[in-house]
Amino acid sequence: MLRLREPEPALLRILHEDANLLVVNKPAGLVCHPTKGAAFSSLVGRLRLHLGASGGAALHLVHRLDRETSGIVLAAKDRETAGELGRLVEQRTVLKEYRAIVHGHLATDAGAIEAPLGKDVHSAIAIKDCVRPDGAPARTEYSVVRPFVREGRPYSLVKVVLRTGRKHQIRLHLAHLGHPVVGDKIYGGNERLYLDFIRGALTPDQERELILPHHALHAARLSFCWRGRSWEFCAEPEPWFAAFSDAPRR
Repeated sequence: MLRLREPEPALLRILHEDANLLVVNKPAGLVCHPTKGAAFSSLVGRLRLHLGASGGAALHLVHRLDRETSGIVLAAKDRETAGELGRLVEQRTVLKEYRAIVHGHLATDAGAIEAPLGKDVHSAIAIKDCVRPDGAPARTEYSVVRPFVREGRPYSLVKVVLRTGRKHQIRLHLAHLGHPVVGDKIYGGNERLYLDFIRGALTPDQERELILPHHALHAARLSFCWRGRSWEFCAEPEPWFAAFSDAPRR
């Protein structure tokens, strides 16, 4: 049987580019910072390929997303821009809005999760955090976009706004609420999924348990004031994300 060659993936999904700033829609599954792989295997590597040798050397990511989180990432082409935007992020004046698909139907249509976060010392996963009384303060606001049912199971598409920027904050807070992000290998309730995933040893049964190829979290909108004007960037989620959430309401 003839097998058609898969098209090469796009180097970058560029949302905006000017002399100082480069804004992209990062795909799920792509790490932000280079590893030992080829240049194409990280977002920074792809940005440097796009900018060339002279421009890529001065590149700075203003912020980052986890490997499996898709969506908007800001990159600065020079140190001055990186410093200015970095300070805005630190001062929490950059509004970050996400979309997430979670398990279950939420009891309330909107609310806020305030729970301190810190290292999970009891977990076999070194990077895992948890809610703990002595953790760093964290606040996540959410609202339900639409509840839906797929194959007899309840899910919800939710809008999430970060008010602090702790590691894994959205995923951890939603799991703490009782509605983990679909496809989350760390906070979905079965740590074995992540441990086997990083070994490249996920079984077909485990993949079915995860339901989706990546966790369903997307950085959809970013807005801030900078250099005398308002900036706003929006990005649609990838087709697999949109297709899964496009299901009948409850």
